[in-house]
Amino acid sequence: MYDLLIQNGTIVTVNSEFEIIENGFIAISGDRLERIQPIDPSVPLPAARESIDAAGGIIMPGLINTHTHLPMTLFRGLADDLPLQEWLNQHIFPAEARHIRPETVQAGTRLACAEMLLSGTTCCCDGYFYENDVATAAAELGMRAVLGQGVIDFPAPGVPDPSDNIKAAERHINRWKNASPLIVPSVFCHSPYTCSARTLKRAKALARDAGVLFQIHLAETRAEVDQLRSEHQTSPVDYLNSLNLLDPDTLLVHAVWLSEHDIATIAGTRAAVSHNPESNMKLASGIAPVPALLARNVTIGLGTDGCASNNDLDLFLEMDTAAKLHKASTMDPTVVDARSVLKMATIDGARAIGMADRTGSLEEGKQADVVVLDTRSPHLIPDYNPVSRIVYSARGSDVRDVVIAGQIRVRDRTILQTDLEQILREARELADSINPNEGARR
Repeated sequence: MYDLLIQNGTIVTVNSEFEIIENGFIAISGDRLERIQPIDPSVPLPAARESIDAAGGIIMPGLINTHTHLPMTLFRGLADDLPLQEWLNQHIFPAEARHIRPETVQAGTRLACAEMLLSGTTCCCDGYFYENDVATAAAELGMRAVLGQGVIDFPAPGVPDPSDNIKAAERHINRWKNASPLIVPSVFCHSPYTCSARTLKRAKALARDAGVLFQIHLAETRAEVDQLRSEHQTSPVDYLNSLNLLDPDTLLVHAVWLSEHDIATIAGTRAAVSHNPESNMKLASGIAPVPALLARNVTIGLGTDGCASNNDLDLFLEMDTAAKLHKASTMDPTVVDARSVLKMATIDGARAIGMADRTGSLEEGKQADVVVLDTRSPHLIPDYNPVSRIVYSARGSDVRDVVIAGQIRVRDRTILQTDLEQILREARELADSINPNEGARR
């Protein structure tokens, strides 16, 4: 007898053959996918202790958000419509200094995880401060996550002495390396303009020694590129490469301002990219050269960034934006097609953060991270192509059920074993303590 059976839906596997099963079932034992196959009307369905009837909807892999700052849900809408450097230096950094502490980090993370679970994200890659508290809250809600302790050469929340930044990251890794099957520690250097060469090299050495992912914002704005060229006479990509930081265990976040040479370098080192189109659009940072990166077979995952620069964590909306943005920017309706974008949000996102062996696709033996979409709403009818339906029509609000590691985390649009009202109440109370005029300063 299986532990969980999900049946009566179209299964979009996102496996290597991109197999789609029109009417199938998934049998789960413990935290693993045991059987994935079509329903044979002449053969009874296997027995299971619990079942989910997809009611003709879509059964798909859980989505993977490759770049978040989870506690920043508390800064959602705090400082909108500003250039990146003004937004960071005059609003976000000061707000973090005043309001980020262990209890606010946990509250913001719980709010973020609730939002992601209800909109079909089962795994995220985060980078922030007090990351041990991020991990505690994420584990509490049953979220699968790669969590990077923030490293920066300035006094930061939880690390008032910048000389302790690498030790703080090492403590985080040691605390979570084998503490939870769902939490994987990581190192997150903020950027090449906020971290010295010495810090960057020491952080990467720590990540290599520990066998964890190294994350960094890179080439997000033209100003960053100009600054690096002025200081080091080279591009941000070549600068990191000269420090021996680029390899398959490096995640480059944003990667907007890239030359053809930069793209070739990234491809040659097999570093991955996290594409965050909505955040880049909102901050007017630019449009990442995703078609060119894909042409070079660079692994690209999809990310929302934090709620301060995007305002939501809905990867379905991010997929729709990613597919359309590059068509408009290149004047080519065939680029970054729906299948490519769905892969960015699932299996390629898993590859980008080193998780493809366990999640990102529905394949027997992998972790049971599954989402069921209710497709009975007007905006999802009719159905000619389930992949296009997911990318261009679906929304996070269409998610009905969510399973992570074989555990039902959302059922009938309700988070289980979690007091959502308490999470919302706590977030509202903390927001009241943040200066209501803070976001209005210009």
